[in-house]
Amino acid sequence: MKRRVVVTGLAVISPVGNTKEEFWKNLKESRSGTGLLSLFDTKDFSSKIAAEVKNFDPSPYLTPKEIRRMDMFVQFAVVCSKMVIADSGIDISKEDCDRIGVIVGSGIGGLPVMEAQHKVYLKEGASKISPFLIPMLIANMASGQIAISLGVKGYNSCVVTACATGNHAIGDAFRIVQRGDADLMIAGGTESCITPLGFGGFCSMNALSTRNDDPQHACRPFDKERDGFIMGEGAGVVILEELKHAKKRSANIYAEMAGYGVTADAYHMAAPSPDGKGAANAILIALRDAGLNSEEIDYINAHGTSTQLNDKIETLAIKNVFGAHAKKLAVSSTKSMTGHLLGAAGGVEFAATALAIKESVIPPTINYEYPDPECDLDYVPNVARKKAVRAAISNSFGFGGHNAVLALKSFS
Repeated sequence: MKRRVVVTGLAVISPVGNTKEEFWKNLKESRSGTGLLSLFDTKDFSSKIAAEVKNFDPSPYLTPKEIRRMDMFVQFAVVCSKMVIADSGIDISKEDCDRIGVIVGSGIGGLPVMEAQHKVYLKEGASKISPFLIPMLIANMASGQIAISLGVKGYNSCVVTACATGNHAIGDAFRIVQRGDADLMIAGGTESCITPLGFGGFCSMNALSTRNDDPQHACRPFDKERDGFIMGEGAGVVILEELKHAKKRSANIYAEMAGYGVTADAYHMAAPSPDGKGAANAILIALRDAGLNSEEIDYINAHGTSTQLNDKIETLAIKNVFGAHAKKLAVSSTKSMTGHLLGAAGGVEFAATALAIKESVIPPTINYEYPDPECDLDYVPNVARKKAVRAAISNSFGFGGHNAVLALKSFS
């Protein structure tokens, strides 16, 4: 018999807030985290816009030595993990740490330290390469450092599936708790790769918005005038806990984790399959796994990247799955405010979905001005909506054709 799994902790570091409370307040107030990129000179780049994390201070959580030895994506992850433990109210010293695990992934990993050390190599030679280069850049170090920092010794792994990373990490963690291999899992995604190389790579793909004269309105998912995504950074980490374990300690429960669907497009390295079948099948699998019928879903946190192909094909997939009910669904893209956090997107958007269920508020899709005939659903335009959410799904689709869908429902 499958064990029931609930969400008992949420933590977010994002372009719209470095705490769960600030993040949620700004989503409800339709605030954009996008602006002109400040981390390096953008004169040679077609896009000059990004969604940067602002005022991040790891010092309350990490020592100066730890900060020096962690790339930013790892700092985000470890700080988020400490915040999520506090949010959950769990006392790790009283727990069996062999029954607590971690899956926190990153789409790209330590690109900043890689670029910095490559410059050192070119200028000063191989003998000057930092001995911490490799342990700072590898993507699994987020999960590893979280375990070291918290002293948790259970299942520990890392997912790397581009923009689907966060959803895969949470979904895999759900399975681990569900089948009894852990009582509690710390799961999510983290990313910090707004560097000349990372940013330039997306520019070369013509994937980023070039609405450089109007950064705040550049990210416009499902809008007819959308012209690309906004590169973002941050982390979203959650706690998934076995229900009896959560009840025993009187934990605050945000929502019940109910289903997980995974498929592959098997179509193209960077473009979604035009028939939308991979995305649609992932949604169907998540619904079936959750024991939910399509009419029970009230909200979809869409992948909603603000690219021409994704938004059109995701809309098609939703319509193919939900039929007539698709027109009754609230569908929003919080990327319109946070930008696209790549490997961290799923974790941050899962948090938004859980809060939508808990607080009966659906965050909006901002910058929605011009309807697109091929994107004809209710995208909760521009203003948050007060509405009870019985059940919801959160979609994430990644380069390589990776599709991961998470289903949550109100806890009762």
